[in-house]
Amino acid sequence: MTGIDLLDLIALGWFFVCAAGYQFITSRPALFERSISGAVQRQRFVWIRGVAARGNHTGDAILHGTLSSGNAFFASTSAIAIGGLASLIGSGGRGEGFIERFPYLAQSSPLLSEIKVLLLIAIFVFAFFKFAWAFRLTHYTSIMIGAIPEPGSPDAAKVERQVKATALISGLAAEHSNSGLRAFYYAAAALAWFFGAWQFIAATTWVALIMIRRDFFSRARAAIVAANGEQG
Repeated sequence: MTGIDLLDLIALGWFFVCAAGYQFITSRPALFERSISGAVQRQRFVWIRGVAARGNHTGDAILHGTLSSGNAFFASTSAIAIGGLASLIGSGGRGEGFIERFPYLAQSSPLLSEIKVLLLIAIFVFAFFKFAWAFRLTHYTSIMIGAIPEPGSPDAAKVERQVKATALISGLAAEHSNSGLRAFYYAAAALAWFFGAWQFIAATTWVALIMIRRDFFSRARAAIVAANGEQG
């Protein structure tokens, strides 16, 4: 490909291996159960069972509204980022000249510069869809919470089914929200590509290691696991 070095292709390939590979590996049940996401999901079941045991759901509704607004914020932020990056593509040579005015940036061919911007656009488009769906799922969770029978319901099996379904829908919302947040991490790594291919590789690796630590070895995970009464 004209204007693209082999090292740039290797760096881009490493980025996709880390991003897609991490998403695939951490979605495996065995690893998910050991992650902070798995520990929080078990807390969701505790939370929703508590919701079913008390008649007043006002506090739970406020809490879910906060989660919903967070997803809406990141979805709108992704849309703004997409618009800003698209303007760079649409401005032709002016956008490339604007980028080149920044110090320490690597010189790139027009084709490679466009690919770098398109990669960032693709990342934020992915993040937008993830956060937008998480926003919808939090709404569905609120409806599910509202449909939980009042305490003392004679149909205990129905209450348990509703609790499990509500916790699962809430967990799906969190899963999509987490994927959107990871996209923001990888967008930071993709920015390093403007400084050079080696910097891109280093930043991608650094981001992957940060996420591994936070998902599996962080103090936050240890605290939640302890609250679950489990061994770390």
